[in-house]
Amino acid sequence: MTPATVGDERHEPWARADVPPPTVQAAIVLDRVTKRFDRDGSRPAVLQDVSLTVAEGEFVSLLGASGCGKSTLLALVAGLEAPTSGTVATPGGHAALMFQESALFPWLTAGQNIELALKLRGVPRAERRDEAERLLDVVHLAGQHKSRVHELSGGMRQRVALARALGQDARILLMDEPFASLDAITRDVLHEELIRVWEATGLSVVFVTHNVREAVRLGQRVELMSSRPGRFVRRWEVEIEGPRRIESAGVSELSKEITDDLRREIRRHAVPTPSSEVRS
Repeated sequence: MTPATVGDERHEPWARADVPPPTVQAAIVLDRVTKRFDRDGSRPAVLQDVSLTVAEGEFVSLLGASGCGKSTLLALVAGLEAPTSGTVATPGGHAALMFQESALFPWLTAGQNIELALKLRGVPRAERRDEAERLLDVVHLAGQHKSRVHELSGGMRQRVALARALGQDARILLMDEPFASLDAITRDVLHEELIRVWEATGLSVVFVTHNVREAVRLGQRVELMSSRPGRFVRRWEVEIEGPRRIESAGVSELSKEITDDLRREIRRHAVPTPSSEVRS
């Protein structure tokens, strides 16, 4: 479980973050992407010369200090932002985006929130109710169609948000710290639910988190970003045998290794980050 330096010639070329494994179709391709929010170049770029490929059906976790550009990267993939230079492509299809907060419309029921996504997708009115019920069943919320948002727990709201994302018929799921505000037990349950849904659907997932154990618990690959300008600097292929849990020995061991690298990266760039945001 030794980290691979991006571009390190000791590794096979296909193992680099910017090149997919042979015969595997790419779902997301970022090629030398730079993103700036200023016009005169007086501030560091948020992302600079970033390349990344995510294969179809792959689950990738992104780690890095606050402000390193993780959320901006998701916005670029989702098409909410345009790169300053470089290219962003999603040959795997369009992407759905989940946030830390569920972003459900409180005046709609759980089912109606999902039906809205179905309407925007073009699903006929007569089919929306049944499809919303099916998606609620997928996330283990059968029978909650008429529940109001305020009646649902935080974990249930995130399940509805996941069902709504699935209702967009996206093949790419972008998740921006979706479980950060939940208690440890609820988060652990949703980890299991997310893995179950991912395995059942074959979605390509990019999962942003500050929680190192969460990144290792979920991802097939963990990518570490440097502070501004954001770049990919380390990668770990997660090869832990057997079912993974947050307290598993393999998860703990690799999490400690990644945490050490993350802390070194933060110190190297002298970016003050609250200790609560570097969790192992």
